[in-house]
Amino acid sequence: MDKKTILFNAAKTQKRTTKEILETVYTSLEECGYNGIDQMVGYILSGDPSYITSHNNARLLISRIDRDELVEEILKAYLNK
Repeated sequence: MDKKTILFNAAKTQKRTTKEILETVYTSLEECGYNGIDQMVGYILSGDPSYITSHNNARLLISRIDRDELVEEILKAYLNK
C-alpha cells in the first residue's frame, strides 16, 4: 500500500462541481427548448426554482448551490480573480 499523503483542495473541488452543475442545468434547459442563460438569470435573481426545468434533475442540482456563492463565483470567473 502506498503511504503518500494526497492533498485535497475542497475549494477547487467545489468550483468544479459548481461548473458541472451549471453545465448540466444549462444543457437540460436547452434540451427542453428554453433559453438556458435567460432561465438561469431569472433563477439567480429571483430564487424562484420554477425558472429551472426538472428535466435531468436540473432543479434539484441547482438548488444545491447557494445563490450568493454562485454570483460570487461568476464574478470571479468574469474578472479573472
